[in-house]
Amino acid sequence: MPLTISISEKAARKAKEFADRDSLESFGLRVGVKGGGCSGLTYTLSIDNEARPEDKVIEENGVKLFVDRKSYVFLAGTILEYGDDLNGKGFVFNNPNAKTTCGCGTSFSV
Repeated sequence: MPLTISISEKAARKAKEFADRDSLESFGLRVGVKGGGCSGLTYTLSIDNEARPEDKVIEENGVKLFVDRKSYVFLAGTILEYGDDLNGKGFVFNNPNAKTTCGCGTSFSV
């Protein structure tokens, strides 16, 4: 399993669309986890202008990912994708570390 976090081409394209819509010239996606949700941990995702000093910065498909060190432990190997099928539209975390996931797709445990 790779010890990095990836973003698919489709997810990167969608992130750029959202940034363009909000007239952001320089941005990155802040990905992380926090305690909560029905399985114990919940994914977080937001647009941020710049990395924080303690962030790990990963750039792929023209998009920067900002990940705090604590979240990185839970997300290493994850691929951030964008789904727009019958199950709904939105960013999807494909996390090989998740032992159980919730039906909502945003909560997991390791």
